[in-house]
Amino acid sequence: MGKYRYILFHKPYGVLSQFTDRTHEARSTLKDYIAVPGVYPVGRLDWDSEGLMLLTNHGQLQHRLSHPRFEHPRTYWVQVERIPDAAALRQLQQGVVIDNYQTRPAIVRLFDTEPAIAPRSHPIRFRKNVPTAWLEMTLTEGKNRQVRKMTAKVGFPTLRLVRVAIADLKLGDLQPGQWRNLTPPEQQSLLKLLSPRSHQSRGHNK
Repeated sequence: MGKYRYILFHKPYGVLSQFTDRTHEARSTLKDYIAVPGVYPVGRLDWDSEGLMLLTNHGQLQHRLSHPRFEHPRTYWVQVERIPDAAALRQLQQGVVIDNYQTRPAIVRLFDTEPAIAPRSHPIRFRKNVPTAWLEMTLTEGKNRQVRKMTAKVGFPTLRLVRVAIADLKLGDLQPGQWRNLTPPEQQSLLKLLSPRSHQSRGHNK
C-alpha cells in the first residue's frame, strides 16, 4: 500500500474541479496546477467558484467525505447583490426550498466589513448603484450550485463564492493556484471522520 497523500488547493476562478476537460474548450483544469499523480478531488467546486479543495489518493476517505449521508460542514464566504435583511438571513438559516428540496438548517452571518481575501482574477460584474454585502455560510450538504440557489431564492443573487473551510481544514493564507500538503495535526483531524463514532454522530442526523 503506497503512502497516502492529502493536499489542500486554493482553486482559482475559472478552473474546472477535475484533471481533464472532456469538452474542446481548452479550459483550465487541476492538472495546470497540481503535478501529483494519483490524487483526486474530494467533492467539487463549480467552475465559477473559488477556494478550498481537498485532494487525496485515500479512497475510503474520499468516499466518506463525498457521500451525502455524512454531514461534514463546509464554510463559504459569499458576496451578494444588495444587503440582506434579518428576514432573509433567518430564511437561509432555517432552510429554503430549491429544486423541490428543503435545504438543511445552516449557520449564516452577515460580515460588517469585506473579509480579507485575494481579489478575483476576473472582477465581478456589479451594478454601480447597487451595494453588495458578504455572508459567511456554513452548510452540511452540497447540492448542485446550492449556495447560489439559496441566496437567489431569498432575493440576493451571489456575485462571488469562495469556500474557506472543509470540516476542520481552513483555506488560511493559501493563495489562488497554490497547494500544500496537510500538516500531521490536520491529517489526524481529517482521519477522525473515518471513525465509527463519527459515522454515528453525523450520519444519522437528519
